[in-house]
Amino acid sequence: MAQRSDGDQLNLGFLQVTLTPSGYVGGLLVTNRQGRPLEFQCTTPVQPNRTQEILYGPTLKPFIYSELLGKTLFERLAVKPGVVIVQETSLLDLRPHVPCPVACILQPDDTVALADELRRQLGRQTVVVHAEHSDDLDALNRVSQLIPNDADLVEPLERVGEALSETVRAGAVA
Repeated sequence: MAQRSDGDQLNLGFLQVTLTPSGYVGGLLVTNRQGRPLEFQCTTPVQPNRTQEILYGPTLKPFIYSELLGKTLFERLAVKPGVVIVQETSLLDLRPHVPCPVACILQPDDTVALADELRRQLGRQTVVVHAEHSDDLDALNRVSQLIPNDADLVEPLERVGEALSETVRAGAVA
């Protein structure tokens, strides 16, 4: 049963995309607010061909990340998150395809030219939302009340990356 992002039922999604020799692979981990895994989904590799690279141009990476991988992973989930946390701004383009906020963790040295009014503190990290969904900041303000100020939101993303590496490695062996 899907859980809502209110009260003690807050579920967080952590989405990571990795480029492997076989193509782009995505993984989505859903945890409770304490970081305990509730569900994990990953994709098979997606390898664009040269014609797609030419035709999509600079929109190829956001398309693969968001519409092909991110949207597919979100739709497969039995346990839906109240917010999806990502580390690459290309994944913010997932937001128009899912019914919950997508928040991108900014690195301290990020020089991303995004408006300050799109930024919020979530746990120890500063996050930014999709420019066309600035109303997501209200939802993040509610979510931030349920996440401790010292919460490290990068650590679950690292777990997703490790799980993807293990999955790809195990697939290559099989």
